Amino acid sequence: MADSPDGRKTSIDGLPPLREVIERHSLQARKSLGQNFLLDLNLTGKIARAAGDLSQTTVIEVGPGPGGLTRALLMNGARRVVAIERDERCLDALAEVSSHYPGRLEIIPGDALQTDFAAIAGGQPTCIVANLPYNIGTELLIRWLTVADWPPFYSSMTLMFQREVAERIVAKPASESYGRLGVLSGWRTEAKIAFDVPPQAFTPPPKVTSSVVHLVPRKTPLPADVRKLGRVTEAAFGQRRKMLRQSLKSIGGESLLEAAGIDGTRRAETLSVEEFVRLANLL
Repeated sequence: MADSPDGRKTSIDGLPPLREVIERHSLQARKSLGQNFLLDLNLTGKIARAAGDLSQTTVIEVGPGPGGLTRALLMNGARRVVAIERDERCLDALAEVSSHYPGRLEIIPGDALQTDFAAIAGGQPTCIVANLPYNIGTELLIRWLTVADWPPFYSSMTLMFQREVAERIVAKPASESYGRLGVLSGWRTEAKIAFDVPPQAFTPPPKVTSSVVHLVPRKTPLPADVRKLGRVTEAAFGQRRKMLRQSLKSIGGESLLEAAGIDGTRRAETLSVEEFVRLANLL
């Protein structure tokens, strides 16, 4: 921490400390928006570094809030950051960051669920880095995993989730966490948990540990229709304690399983990604 020419305290990037920014703009986190702000710029810097070299990349960030991760991305060399923020209270604070990094930060006010991310990427090298709002994080990830065009508009995703969700994303068959998220992410990406973030790192602190997950798209995932794979996984894991011949009854049951060469007495969590793809392709 250092003093600026006007006597105010500044952070490692020359901007005011985030606690001061939050207080000055009255940016108390709102539970209704799934907000938990990260204030430690050393920690947000670690997230930015987990995304890799950003010097030739457009970074899309969802839910920047007061701009902690945004500042870390810019400080760590991101060529351009596009920040999508629904909370109008945060826009003035983000505008200050934009002024500090001229021409490198674009702020888009609006709802991420209504955003055309591929249009933002515009065919240029793009990655997604975000401390996602808890209430829309999983839905956004599924949308990004199931885009029609593949390879997708992004080269990687570095995303913060509750630890429980992160474990579901990277889960392997036969594990308790394995489900639809594990199938979709395992089918189209290579996913790993980069590191955990304790509750006390946030304001306000959540009741659970969070994790940063790094996902890299597979260049040639097994061919399958996204919608059919979605139907199979939804049916199978919707009744995960039942045998597959029962849980898949609505979409073909025994005949579908027989065609795929899969024993109907097995349960959903025992199937590999390849077997789910086989079922989808036979649907």
